[in-house]
Amino acid sequence: MSSGRTSTAGRAGQYVALAAYVAFLGFPLLWLVSTAFKSTKEIALGGAALIPDAPTLSNFSDAVHKANLLQAGLNSLQVAIATTVLTVLLALPAAYGLARFRTVLRPVTLGWVLVSQVFPTILVIIPLFLILKQFHLVDSLTGLTIVYVVFTLPFCLWMLIGFVSNIPRELEEAAAIDGASRLRILRSIVFPLLRPGVVATALFAFISSWNEFLFALVLIQTPDKVTLPLTLSRFVGAEGQVQLGALAAASLLATIPSLLFFALIQRRLTSGLLSGAVKG
Repeated sequence: MSSGRTSTAGRAGQYVALAAYVAFLGFPLLWLVSTAFKSTKEIALGGAALIPDAPTLSNFSDAVHKANLLQAGLNSLQVAIATTVLTVLLALPAAYGLARFRTVLRPVTLGWVLVSQVFPTILVIIPLFLILKQFHLVDSLTGLTIVYVVFTLPFCLWMLIGFVSNIPRELEEAAAIDGASRLRILRSIVFPLLRPGVVATALFAFISSWNEFLFALVLIQTPDKVTLPLTLSRFVGAEGQVQLGALAAASLLATIPSLLFFALIQRRLTSGLLSGAVKG
């Protein structure tokens, strides 16, 4: 009886802790939504109420029309999708080769991957700028995409090596004994089991390039080519005066593509994990 009460109390404590954690994570989003619908006057009064007194869409109008948010969003989407596709296409065969074949390139490549994560980004901006300038890729979304691929590729490669290594070699060896070709083994065994890893890698590449600010700040100069993080930074004036309502509205709109992308691939990620669990 005492054990039952203890178990119930423990379970209730877990629920309370989980609810507190969810509230902690969700509060910034709630505050963002609330501020986006508040008038400038209500924001200036500093009210802490989450529900606006007189909800308004003027902040969204300012964000879309005055800051050219739509064009910035299209630029970010173009760069993020190109970065995601190129990174996965480059990392996938490289990860399979490094995970399955023991060559002298393996320790060298893995060492390069680790070292590349050590250096701060600020150290390589000037050399990168000079290199891209030689190829006329400064102030270009193509140049920005190349930079993002270069800096996203090492970690994505590291992630995919782990996923490939978790696929039992015995499955491929059994298929080879049964007469399956290498291409058939990859298509029918490796790729289906690797799907959750590819999805997770694509998600990481997309989010990384979608949120990146520093490279875009240095490399992009034309107003029509700026990305969303640069546009959001313009709501903070040179003298530190923040257009809080428009910034909240723009930030809320900027999170929508990321949420849609995650919602789109989340089902594939889950189904892939379940499929891999059954087949493994």
